[in-house]
Amino acid sequence: MKLKVGDLAPLFKVEDSDNQLIDLSQLRGSKVVLYFYPKDDTPGCTAQACNLNENLDYLQANGFIVIGVSADSNKAHEKFKKKYNLNFSLLSDPNQEILNAYGVWVEKSMYGKSYMGIARTTFLIDEKGFIFNIIEKVDTKNHTSQIH
Repeated sequence: MKLKVGDLAPLFKVEDSDNQLIDLSQLRGSKVVLYFYPKDDTPGCTAQACNLNENLDYLQANGFIVIGVSADSNKAHEKFKKKYNLNFSLLSDPNQEILNAYGVWVEKSMYGKSYMGIARTTFLIDEKGFIFNIIEKVDTKNHTSQIH
């Protein structure tokens, strides 16, 4: 089932790469930028993470908490955060539980071969836990400008 604007955001509870428990239900009262990306330390994912990080003060001033999710390990997330001084939570979802709940674990193809992977997608969640925007055509270098 594909999520749409107006749906209640699927809840999750998982430790981030800094061993902090991120419980989406506990973030009610804040808006959340929940972004799903394919892989740490690749060009597009790095551009996206750095753009969000460079604009973190702006996003926070507008009431947003930023959370990134990929299937990478927490160890990979730690290296990625340290290398680029990222100041927001990154969640590891190796079993694709969150990825499947949000419908972003999809069949992709490259060079004629099919494989399962993450569709780069950002969900904007309001203070009551409802999805108010879904960004599927992410501009990795200017992603913050797509968030409002």
